Amino acid sequence: MKKAIAVIGGGAAGMIAAGRGAELGAEVHLFERNGILGKKLLISGKGRCNLTNNSDIEEIISNLPGNGSFLYSSLYKFSNKDLINFFNSLGLKTKVERGQRVFPKTDKSSHVVKALEAYMRKNGVDVHLGQRVKDILINRGEVSGIRLFSGQILTFTKVILATGGLSYPQTGSSGDGYHIAEKLGHTIIPLKPSLVPLCTEEDWVKRLQGLTLKNTLVSAYYKNKKISEEFGELLFTHFGVSGPVILTMSREIVKYLSKGKVNLKINLKPALTWEQLDNRLQRDFAKYSRKLFKNGLNDLLPLKLIPVIIQLSNIPSEKPINQITKEERRALLETLMNLPLTIIKHRPIEEAIVTMGGISTKEIDPNTLESKIIKGLYFAGEIIDIDGFTGGYNLQAAFSTGYAAGTASASEIVNE
Repeated sequence: MKKAIAVIGGGAAGMIAAGRGAELGAEVHLFERNGILGKKLLISGKGRCNLTNNSDIEEIISNLPGNGSFLYSSLYKFSNKDLINFFNSLGLKTKVERGQRVFPKTDKSSHVVKALEAYMRKNGVDVHLGQRVKDILINRGEVSGIRLFSGQILTFTKVILATGGLSYPQTGSSGDGYHIAEKLGHTIIPLKPSLVPLCTEEDWVKRLQGLTLKNTLVSAYYKNKKISEEFGELLFTHFGVSGPVILTMSREIVKYLSKGKVNLKINLKPALTWEQLDNRLQRDFAKYSRKLFKNGLNDLLPLKLIPVIIQLSNIPSEKPINQITKEERRALLETLMNLPLTIIKHRPIEEAIVTMGGISTKEIDPNTLESKIIKGLYFAGEIIDIDGFTGGYNLQAAFSTGYAAGTASASEIVNE
């Protein structure tokens, strides 16, 4: 049997796994169902590709709430610092932005894909585009090859499965890898969306479509119990809410939505205490005392938001400001500091940035990423039951597991 590695999937994990395996001297073939490589990478970070995060390894693991501790070995073998040095060595310079997010200096995700393609090309990886793998073949508990959808059978002694999750199926992440692994006896932890926009019961969000609020404090409650809270940027959409703060919170909120509705409270002025905001309101009301209420909030809120706040405060928009009572002002304060929204569902998993769930980490060796069930089968990237928050953590997990799988599988071949 030909001693070679088949890498299934040409995303971040697959490309670095293939390049690393070939770099160590193994014959490596990469199979990608699309006509191009790195299709999901190209749209990541709004086309800029948030490669990793510049914090320490403990911080990275704490931002991967979905089995982050499984990654200790992979991260120490190939850390975020190693990843940055890796891309720099390929001629791709990086920069660090807010929240320690690392991007290519060019702000082009296509340059990340080109760097990985160059890495594979330099080390002699044989890339097969437009080739979709149907099955991994097993003989006596060991990998013996793969079967393509065309019916062609190819022999390999090692296979790295790196087909991604279920999010963004237009990029080729349609769940093929889960079906293949399940047929081989692996447990698939139920798949749910993570980092996904949320839908609201309230219809008024449609009037705010496209409005971004940069400094908000958002708290989520299920049956009056606080389940999540984040500070940051929020975006209103035609269906509900999105933006970094919502995407981060969505991981926890999605777990509760199967039981019922989740209530949000949005503090529009978290830098101010109740008393400070009350004083601010009184100053504005004194300044605009002869105006109508609807014209008295221009200094405090974005224009698009004012009609909604007026509606929710139950103060008549045509009421003269100098006639607003103390009780009405308190109602307005409550609205500004606890703007209520009801989350009724999440957007489809196809719109999620990351898939929660996947191949159980209990069935994978954390040091080598090899299956504990099938010898010669390795996993890398989002297909594993690992997921994290926004900020470069998920891509770092993909690169680290891909590098570890490529190293382990090639070392087995080269040292045999």
